[in-house]
Amino acid sequence: MMNDTGQINLVLFFTRGLALKTWDEMGTFEREVALYRHLQARGVQVAFVTYGDASDLAYAQRLPGIRILCNRWRLSARLYSRLVPWLHWRSLRQANILKTNQTEGAEVALLVKRLWRKKLIARCGYMWSLFFKAAGTFSYDAEALVRRERNAFVNADQAVVTTALMRDYVVEHYGLPSARVQIIPNYVLTDLFAPCGKRRPTGRHLVYVGRLSPEKNLLGLLEAMRGLDAELTLIGDGSQRPLLAKKASDDGLCVHFWNNQPHGELPKFLNQADAFVLPSFSEGHPKALLEAMACGLPVIGADVSGIRELIRHGETGYLCDTSPAGIQAAIRTVLGDAALSARLGHNAREFVVENFSLDKILDLEMDLLSSLASDG
Repeated sequence: MMNDTGQINLVLFFTRGLALKTWDEMGTFEREVALYRHLQARGVQVAFVTYGDASDLAYAQRLPGIRILCNRWRLSARLYSRLVPWLHWRSLRQANILKTNQTEGAEVALLVKRLWRKKLIARCGYMWSLFFKAAGTFSYDAEALVRRERNAFVNADQAVVTTALMRDYVVEHYGLPSARVQIIPNYVLTDLFAPCGKRRPTGRHLVYVGRLSPEKNLLGLLEAMRGLDAELTLIGDGSQRPLLAKKASDDGLCVHFWNNQPHGELPKFLNQADAFVLPSFSEGHPKALLEAMACGLPVIGADVSGIRELIRHGETGYLCDTSPAGIQAAIRTVLGDAALSARLGHNAREFVVENFSLDKILDLEMDLLSSLASDG
């Protein structure tokens, strides 16, 4: 399946509704594109299929050599999704490998696969089926998401997930042979996310980075803050922000709210904190947690799927249950023991560098792309 020049020509399909502008506004642009810049350096041609309008084309200056295939016709999202194979047919027919960034929106890539007979990698960093199972909440919308997830994995040439738990779930529940499911974890820019020698621990400063949404259990975290001599910085945005702000004010808590920050600014916030907290009810393969660990920050995480696979309790971080009492006890332990905090932070940094540096993940990506491209 190599093209006529023997080169790998990869097209990445964005998650439904997302654009390069979205990544930029969320502060994740540099993190998301880093892998594809490095793939370019290894000779891979790259194109992005986005849901942005013509304003996405302005990012060409920041993405030299990457083709940006966007909705420059300003069609409705539904119509654009259906017409993608024809609107961008020249670039899509030149490709030999398609890849989804998440299973949401994978139906567009599947349509292109069928029409133009291309190889498809269905990549998923966050599995809705596992989240709904953990939360015990099912609805018509949830069932639709799971159906689309199953369809993407079953009909792709290769499935890519970020953890062993996800791989085992796909093999067991979707019936894929294990050889068609590969684990490629999220990566961390370990040169950017690194300890700062000027850190001056205060023993009271906590930080969280991520969505301000119900599954993150931030109301439980704020409840845990009651009675603690500590301050909390929340970086991100989401549906619960007004509710969290009101609770913090009503309870007299020292909580600082920051909007989404550019990726390059996050290490500054992390290195000013004494511990990172992730009290979620469920996670996939949380990038924010890995980035905090890469900064040598002691991390406190809920003992739930997606977090317990990354934190070895008492070695690379500290696990707790999701109750406010459990979160508070973990915070007291970690902030109250300087030697423990230092050891957890040191081990966390070593763990991330060893397992999740960009170079290691890049090798896995190249091996997969080369294998698919050479498989006629």
